[in-house]
Amino acid sequence: MFRYYLGLGFRSLRRNPVLTVLMVLTLSVGVAASMTTLTLLHGMSGDPIPGKSDRLFVPRLDNAPADNPPNDGEPATQVTHTDAMALWEQGKGKRRTPIYGLAPAIDSGRADLPPFFSEGVAVGADFFPMFDVPFLYGQAWSAAEDAKAASVVVIGRGLSERVFGEGVDPVGKTVRISDADYSIVGVVDTWNPVPKFYRLIGNNQYGTSEDVFIPFRTAIARELQMNGSIDCSASAEPGFKGIVASECVWMSYWVELESAADRQEYADYLNAYVNEQKALGRFPRPLNNRLHNVMEWLDFNEVVSDDTRTSTWLAFGFLLVCLVNTVGLLLAKFSARPGEIGVRRALGATRRDVFTQYLTEAGVIGLVGAAVGVGLTFAALAFIRGFDDDIALITRVDGLMLTTAIVLSVAASLLAGLLPTWRACQVVPAMQLKSQ
Repeated sequence: MFRYYLGLGFRSLRRNPVLTVLMVLTLSVGVAASMTTLTLLHGMSGDPIPGKSDRLFVPRLDNAPADNPPNDGEPATQVTHTDAMALWEQGKGKRRTPIYGLAPAIDSGRADLPPFFSEGVAVGADFFPMFDVPFLYGQAWSAAEDAKAASVVVIGRGLSERVFGEGVDPVGKTVRISDADYSIVGVVDTWNPVPKFYRLIGNNQYGTSEDVFIPFRTAIARELQMNGSIDCSASAEPGFKGIVASECVWMSYWVELESAADRQEYADYLNAYVNEQKALGRFPRPLNNRLHNVMEWLDFNEVVSDDTRTSTWLAFGFLLVCLVNTVGLLLAKFSARPGEIGVRRALGATRRDVFTQYLTEAGVIGLVGAAVGVGLTFAALAFIRGFDDDIALITRVDGLMLTTAIVLSVAASLLAGLLPTWRACQVVPAMQLKSQ
């Protein structure tokens, strides 16, 4: 019987085309507005590394001068080179890595491809297994190469295809980066965590991953200039070496623990480390450390702004207005058919049968509205990408969002159809037959 009612629902779309078009457009515009903002919110607030986000932590240490504390009482968002190296070399945690951004020049050695700048990071070998970075060719450098500041590099798939050609394995070949030759040991496959949680400070939070990964000690030894944010609470000696030796904070440090339950133990370790440094004349302020897991780190950096949340609620408010209008249009559509309802009731149809039939018709309108609404959502997201290509990764409609759009549209149409359907069920057969 449901299939029969479904067929009636699709045939009824042609009965009053003007009302049908108005209902579909009203519903689809509301769905498109809410799904566009919901897609952006979903992309911004999703877990970028599910299954691991509660075991990955970024520490923050308060090395501000005693006479110049931060206004908000919060420690710096990054750490000094001194602290990053100390935490890294002490080896606490399952895996760990310092990170700082680079913008190296790439010389392909080809006459048809002049030198160009690329995005890169200086990291430890643990970076790749820590963040589940996939490899297309080769692998990460070894711990021994990490320790001796070897001239090796891991490059991204995009850079590999640009310099060496698509489908070519460049492992073992040499690439010139910032006036030095590096041996390629691996090629990272397409990898774009959204948001870019491991480089939120001084970087595009929704950009694609880097194309150059250089061993941290190698980058420091060759004085590869940082590309990112730097905060100096005290003056530093001039030059790269001065920054390295200073109390300036300019890099991130990440650690992976065996389990989330090890968090307090690691926090105690950080306190002990700072107390040791206090004995050496550093960290003049009281203990003020922080330890964030991935999702806490996203919240702290306000990856999802209040404006985004407000826009989402406003869009759903607009959908509610569209529902109210759809209710009025459905009332007009169903109220024009009392004679048909009277005949059906006289022939033995129950109120439940009438209710099911007309609610199914409302659901059909929701299905058509979902199709149009999804199309409008894609168009709206493409329009947004036209303003800012950097947010392309969060404007993609995945399977979850597509399913949500369909369910939302059908549910909205069924909700809007409840009152008109109930009104249709109140038709008295005898009165309608007498008037015919």
